[in-house]
Amino acid sequence: MIARDLVQKYFDFFVSKGHKLIKSASLIPENDSTALFTSAGMHPLVPYLLGQPHPLGKRLVSVQKCLRTDDIDEVGNNVHHTFFQMLGNWSLGDYFKKEAISWSFEFLTDKKWLNIPKEKLAISVFAGDKDAPFDQESFDIWFSLGIPRERIVKLPKKNNWWGPVGVSGPCGPDSEMFYWSGKDSVPRIFDPEDKRWVEIWNDVFMEYNQKDNGSYQPLKQKNVDTGMGLERTLAVLNGLDDNYQTDLFLPIIKKIQDQTGLPYESENIKRSMRIIADHLRAAVFLVADGVIPSNLKQGYILRRLIRRAVRHGRLLNIKNNFTREISQVIINNYKKDYPELNQNATLINQTIEAEESKFKKTLEKGLQEISKIKSLDGQKAFYLYESFGFPLEMTEEIALEKGQVIDKKVFEEEFRKHQELSRTASAGMFKGGLSEQSEITTKYHTATHLLNASLRKVLGEQVFQKGSNITPERMRFDFPYPEKLTDKQVKKVENLVNEKIKENLAVTMKVMSLDEAKKMGAMAVFSDRYGDQVKVYSIGDFSCEVCGGPHVDFTGKLGKFKIIKEESAGAGIRRIYAILED
Repeated sequence: MIARDLVQKYFDFFVSKGHKLIKSASLIPENDSTALFTSAGMHPLVPYLLGQPHPLGKRLVSVQKCLRTDDIDEVGNNVHHTFFQMLGNWSLGDYFKKEAISWSFEFLTDKKWLNIPKEKLAISVFAGDKDAPFDQESFDIWFSLGIPRERIVKLPKKNNWWGPVGVSGPCGPDSEMFYWSGKDSVPRIFDPEDKRWVEIWNDVFMEYNQKDNGSYQPLKQKNVDTGMGLERTLAVLNGLDDNYQTDLFLPIIKKIQDQTGLPYESENIKRSMRIIADHLRAAVFLVADGVIPSNLKQGYILRRLIRRAVRHGRLLNIKNNFTREISQVIINNYKKDYPELNQNATLINQTIEAEESKFKKTLEKGLQEISKIKSLDGQKAFYLYESFGFPLEMTEEIALEKGQVIDKKVFEEEFRKHQELSRTASAGMFKGGLSEQSEITTKYHTATHLLNASLRKVLGEQVFQKGSNITPERMRFDFPYPEKLTDKQVKKVENLVNEKIKENLAVTMKVMSLDEAKKMGAMAVFSDRYGDQVKVYSIGDFSCEVCGGPHVDFTGKLGKFKIIKEESAGAGIRRIYAILED
C-alpha cells in the first residue's frame, strides 16, 4: 500500500460517516503564541474544540502536517521523525465513545478498508485513578467488538490520558490501538512492553476540564479527537520495520545513495541517511509555510534541521553542496498532495542551499577552533558541538590522530544537561497547550484586520498578511513590501487604525463558500487552509477577511492602537509590532 491509498481510504471511510474533509493547516500556528509549530492534528481546531462552531459542522476529517522537535536527537532510528502527517477525525460535541471506537475497529478490520485480522490488534484503555474512573465504557465496547479481555490492558495516566499540556484545559482518557508487527504468531496476552506491538491509532475522549488547581470537572461539550500517524501506520501495514522504506521516503533515500555512492546498509550509514531525509523533508515544508533560517524560534529550528542534515552529509563524505537536489526530490514526491511546495520550489531550494553554504563556513571555523585546542576531552568536545555544531564523531577522529581519547561519558553528561535545559525551554513554549482566547488577545486579533486594511490603503493593494503572532502584551504583523516604511507612512497607518476604532464599527460574521467570499472581495490569503465553507468577518465597510479567530463585536472596545516598531523580517518582508493602550 502506498501513502496516497491509505490517506484516500481514510478520507472515503469518514466521509461515508458524515464527516467533512478539511485541508491541512500551516505548520505555523495562526495567532497562537503558545506553540512554535502545529504539533498535532487537533491544534488548528482548538477554538472549535472549545465550543466555537465550525463552518463545516461537527464531524471533520483531515491529514494534518505536524512538526515536533522535543526528541530530535532520536531521529536516525527506524521510527522517529520531526515532520510527520497525522490522519484524524473529530467530533465537536456530536458522537462519542461508541461511534468513535466502532468506526476505528471497522476501518481497521473490514475487508473494504484495511482488512487487518482482529487477532493482530490489541487495545489499551485508561485504568482510572483519584481524578477520573476506569474507562469501563471503552473496555466494554472493545470487548463487544470481539477483542478478547486478555488483549485489552488498563494503563495509567502517563499512557492513556491526553492533555492538557499546561496547567489547565480540556483533557480526558484515550484508547490506543496496537498492531502486531512480529514475524511469529500473535501472543494470546497483550504485553504493552513488547516492542513488536506498534501503536497505530489513538482515540481521545475529551470529557473533562482540568482547572488551575488541578481538579477536574465534566466538559459541557464532549469531543472526540483521533490520530493515526501516516508514516508509522504505512510501514506496519506493508510489513516493514523501517518507516524510511515506504514510498514517503524511498525516493529521498535513493537520491542520498546516488550522491554518496553508499548502500543503505550499515547502521551508521542508515542513521545519517535517515537524518538527512527527515530533516530536509521538514525544512522543505517549513520554508513553504514561510519560515526562514534565523537564530530565533521557528527560524532557529529550521536552521538547526538544515545544519544537522549538512553535518551528516559530511559524515557520508559528500563534498559538494547536496541539499538542493534532495529538496527538489522531496518537492516532486509531495507536490500532488501539497501544491504549496511546487509553488514555492525556487524559494525552498535557494533558502536551503544558502543555509548549507553558510554552515560550511561554520564547520571550517570549528576545524580552526580544534587546531587551537591542545588536549581534547569530553567537555571541549561538547563545547565544539554546542558552539559550532561540530559533530562528536569528527572530534573523536581528530583526537585519535593526536593520540587522545574523548571521554564519551563526560560529553554525554554535558549533553544531558543541555537537553534538560532545552526541554524546559520547550515546555515553556508549550505552556497552556491550547490557543489563548483571552479578552486582550481577542482585541489584538481584531486589530490585525484593521492594520491589514490600513496598510493596503496607505501602501497599496499589493500588501497582504504574510504572518502574524499575538501575545497578551503585543501583536506582530508581517507583510510583503520592498522597502522600509517612512515615519510619515507609519504614522498615517497608525492614525487610520485609530480612526476606525473611534468610529466604533460593528464586527460582523457570515458563513459562506470560499468562492462566495472571494466574489464579495474578502481577503483570503491563507485559502489553502480553508474548507468549502468559511467564516467572513467584516468591520463596517473598511475590512473584509476570511478568518477563523476570535473577534470583538465593536472596534470601540480595542482602545488606542500604537505602532512601536517597524523592521525587516527578511528579503522583501516588513514587520510591524504594535500595542493596544487603554
